[in-house]
Amino acid sequence: MKRTFGEVLQMVNGSSLWDGDGKALTIKGVSTDSRTIRPGQLFVPLVGETFDGHTYVQQALEQGAAAAFWQKDRGEAPAGPVILVENTLDALQLLAHEYRKQLNVRVIGVTGSNGKTSTKDMIAAILTTTYRVHKTQGNFNNHIGLPLTLLQLEENTEMAVIEMGMSGRGEISLLSKLAEPEVVLITNIGEAHLEQLGSRDEIAKAKLEILHGLRGDGLFIYPGEEPLIAQYLPEAEKPESMLRLTYGETGENDFYPCAILQDGEGSYFALNNSPRTTYYLPVLGRHNIVNAIGAIAAAKYMGVSEAQIVRGLRELRLTGMRIERQKGVSGITVLNDSYNASPTSMKAALQLLHDLRGFRNKIAVLGDMLELGPNAEEYHREIGKYIDPRQVHAVYAYGPLSKQIITGASEVLPKDRVFWFETKKELCDALLPELRPEDAVLVKASRGMKMEEIVERLLKAYL
Repeated sequence: MKRTFGEVLQMVNGSSLWDGDGKALTIKGVSTDSRTIRPGQLFVPLVGETFDGHTYVQQALEQGAAAAFWQKDRGEAPAGPVILVENTLDALQLLAHEYRKQLNVRVIGVTGSNGKTSTKDMIAAILTTTYRVHKTQGNFNNHIGLPLTLLQLEENTEMAVIEMGMSGRGEISLLSKLAEPEVVLITNIGEAHLEQLGSRDEIAKAKLEILHGLRGDGLFIYPGEEPLIAQYLPEAEKPESMLRLTYGETGENDFYPCAILQDGEGSYFALNNSPRTTYYLPVLGRHNIVNAIGAIAAAKYMGVSEAQIVRGLRELRLTGMRIERQKGVSGITVLNDSYNASPTSMKAALQLLHDLRGFRNKIAVLGDMLELGPNAEEYHREIGKYIDPRQVHAVYAYGPLSKQIITGASEVLPKDRVFWFETKKELCDALLPELRPEDAVLVKASRGMKMEEIVERLLKAYL
């Protein structure tokens, strides 16, 4: 964002005691972190339970910030180019919304319990072949991160791919109304946030809030095989003239695969409505093929040619720790999916392990899935029972809830092929002597389990 002090003042309906020339002072960019403030930026001091950014407003101005917000209930504002607002977070969100409305940018909003970051990356990779594109970086997908993402847009950005996360009801509604997307996509309705929302029904209702900001005749892309979307879509707040497209694995969808081949490094597939085109996806897993199909649907709507869609997917680079295929110094193959986990994504990762060919042994190293609510133990037992003993040689588990994975796995695998460990060190010490260079190891758990420590040791170990 590049605007004058006076323009920002007007955009947020603020006031100021500064007697400088508001038309002459140019603001370039916005930051909420005084530690990384750059000259010319607007500093927005946020207020939390244990911190108050107003403490650092003077410091930010001295470090070169062009201006700052100041919440009126925080006492006397420092002298200088300060904009007084009722609430700094509300002002940040309002500024982002007003800026978005001033741009001639087409926005695609993406949400879902699993796969939203990968799908965002896929959409952006395809669109980049044809347009000037900006996408959500890192985890900037909440009520603070999304406004900052919008404010990062260049004046000439043609397409913005915006990820929308949530911690409860109402948040996606807010994000969608801030971004005003032309296209919205839901990847799936999983079990993430069960602890906060209580049921998949409530999660479905929360995800459908992405329709609240959808522009008049915008497009809704969603998995046609998810019954909860079909159940709650009629009652969801949405534009009357909204267009719809479904995608998934079966012929009941508008977009579905008519051929799939996985070669150990990636996936080849064809679509029902483009049977003569072969797409290559340089990542593994049928779930990623489904994510790619949703991305293709969005790209086609945005006018990207078939050839550029093929090119964009082939050149895809996903955000880290989402089923990265890595080679250890010993030659073993590690499937690193340690970024996050839910029952849906855990089953998808295991299905990938089942589908892999050409390995001596395939081993699942699994950790706890967090924030699943009162039925967490049952979800973990189901994961254990999901494992195909014909395709997975052994299961190594870490974490208190993962004892239940072992309980479930013991029903389908011999007991001498299922192991639970109290520490990651004990797990690695037991696993490494059993491995050979021609083995594959899947590592999967919620981010809080820090399973990347196991991945690092597997990659560096000499067998």
